[in-house]
Amino acid sequence: MKNFNLLVSTSRYNETNAKSELWFILLMCGDDYPIISGIQFPGLIIALTNLNSKKVISKIKEIQRKNPDFFQYILKIVPIDYTCETDIKTIKYIIQEHHKDFLKEGESFKIILKRRHHDKIEREHFIETIARDIDYKVDLENPDKTIRIEILGNISGISFLKEGEIIKVKYEKN
Repeated sequence: MKNFNLLVSTSRYNETNAKSELWFILLMCGDDYPIISGIQFPGLIIALTNLNSKKVISKIKEIQRKNPDFFQYILKIVPIDYTCETDIKTIKYIIQEHHKDFLKEGESFKIILKRRHHDKIEREHFIETIARDIDYKVDLENPDKTIRIEILGNISGISFLKEGEIIKVKYEKN
C-alpha cells in the first residue's frame, strides 16, 4: 500500500495482533472501513483511515486516558499527513508547499528523519537540504513543531506534528 495516514509500531511477530487491535480502535473512533496492512519491515504496520489522522490520535488518547491498559500490542502510532516516493526533491517540495500552513510566525521547528532500508540517504545532508529553505528558527531541544519524515524503503511518510500528536504506549514491567 502506497497511501497511508497512520504508521503503527509493535513488537516483532505481533503485527497480526496489532492489526486487529488497530482495526478495533479505528472502529471505536468511527471508521467502519479502515484499510490496515503489514509492510516489509518487522514491527510496523500501516493504515489508511477515512478519518482525519490527527483527530483519530486525539480520540485514541481519550480512550487511552479512560483505560490506560487498553493497548496490548500497539507501541506507537504516528499520524502521516503526506505520502510520496522516497526522493529528496519530492519530499522537499511537499514540505515547502505545506510548512507555511503549519508553522506560524515566531515558532521554532525541528526535523526528525527515520530511515528504514534506505542506505543512500545520508541523515545530516538530507535534513540540511530540507531545512535550508524553511525560514523559521530551528530548535532541536524544545521546538514548537516537528516535521517528521518516515522513510520506508521506496515510500515515505511526512508528518507536521505538534507536541503530543504521537501516541506512545508505556508498559509497566512486571
